[in-house]
Amino acid sequence: MKSTGLLISIFLFTGIWTSSALADPSGPGDFTSSRFSKSGLCSNCHGSSFGEWDGSMHSNADSDFFYQAMLQEYGVAAEAQGLPPEFCSRCHTPIGMVSAEIPPLDGSNLSEVAKEGVQCDFCHSIAESEGIGNAPYVLEPGDVKWGSRKDSESPSHEIEAHEFYNESAYCGMCHNIYHPANNLTLAATYTEWEESPYAEEGVNCQACHMTPGIVGFEENPGKAASTGPERTHVYTHYFVGANAFVTGIMGEGRHEKKAIEYLQHAASLEVTAPDSAEPGENVEVAVKIKNTGAGHKIPTGVTEDREMWLELTALDAEGKEIYHSGGLDSEGNIDPEATVYHTVFADSEGNPTVKVWEAESIISDNRIGPRSSVIEKHSFSMPQNAPNPISVKAILHYRSASQEHIDELFGEGVYSVPVIDMAAYPEEEKASTPGFGTTGTLIALTLGSFYKRRRKRPTYISGI
Repeated sequence: MKSTGLLISIFLFTGIWTSSALADPSGPGDFTSSRFSKSGLCSNCHGSSFGEWDGSMHSNADSDFFYQAMLQEYGVAAEAQGLPPEFCSRCHTPIGMVSAEIPPLDGSNLSEVAKEGVQCDFCHSIAESEGIGNAPYVLEPGDVKWGSRKDSESPSHEIEAHEFYNESAYCGMCHNIYHPANNLTLAATYTEWEESPYAEEGVNCQACHMTPGIVGFEENPGKAASTGPERTHVYTHYFVGANAFVTGIMGEGRHEKKAIEYLQHAASLEVTAPDSAEPGENVEVAVKIKNTGAGHKIPTGVTEDREMWLELTALDAEGKEIYHSGGLDSEGNIDPEATVYHTVFADSEGNPTVKVWEAESIISDNRIGPRSSVIEKHSFSMPQNAPNPISVKAILHYRSASQEHIDELFGEGVYSVPVIDMAAYPEEEKASTPGFGTTGTLIALTLGSFYKRRRKRPTYISGI
């Protein structure tokens, strides 16, 4: 669950607002949903931006079947434990939250505009924010639309420019999450960026997630509105992340493809291994996994569910497997000896949990920071009668959630979680080269390996 709720812990991002008196974050019942326009209306002038947003994870923030399944589980726990029912909805259906259409969490009271998730009029009605995390946005819906351009004009509405729209802190409102009761950090994508070299260099979230560039800023010439002037750069509205699972199942092929492309530009591998060994000799292999393209840790977001791991295979000269680590069994479970890069939360009894509302502490967090790297060391004994040379293959895998968790939520065989190859060694054109005594690197090799999955519309779980 990647969404946020009532503001628990605020640290002010200074220097953004000119006013010294900050308003309270918008809350349940502050507005009616009729104050907001459906995104289709915006498409009349902003067709390109609407087309990019349509089908994105922002547009599907409320209809996301994985989120909905977790939301219904949270709803039961929230009622039993006295947690705020709108905790997740504050980001996933913000219009539904501020218009008091949530609860109930089954969505039965949601208006059509609220079902649009993180939509146009919501984003451009944010007048200011009270900080980072748990969605402390202050809304002013109406005829004035907020944005970043001071020279914009529109025949349809008034425009107010706010430098905040060019700041990563805008994204940080929802992309940091704190537990609604114990304040434990559940997700910290913004903080990961803020503490990264990218922040020091002035590369903000928008530079990667709202431009055609995958790693860093890339200009996108065009018009922001059909009636507007030609500009050297117009921000895109795909808001691409790493979710190829939900977008794929929901039939959003464009966004699935972009998510895979982003994943395959995030990391690189370097492998050092001998090309020969004597029978019984210990063979040592070192694999360097480097975060080369993400301005935050990999993986990021709801990292109790995300899984990133290395698969390593060694073959003899006849192609016989002499070592293998990181494979999947017939049920889609990762080799228990493999290192999985993610966050492991513990409940009140110290047991691991993927239900963030149960989380009270962090057992481990071994994710890889921006421009940082880790080295995995593997070793095996050279088998008798195994001919040299030795060849080594390494693949860095990623999936949005464990197959076990998806099976628990929806039943076995309903959804297969795609496994995406983020990076691989050796490079494709070097795959037939015998021996790998030197170091090789591949950044974002497009292998496109997936589990076969059923393409079906999501099944929603109603509240208990």
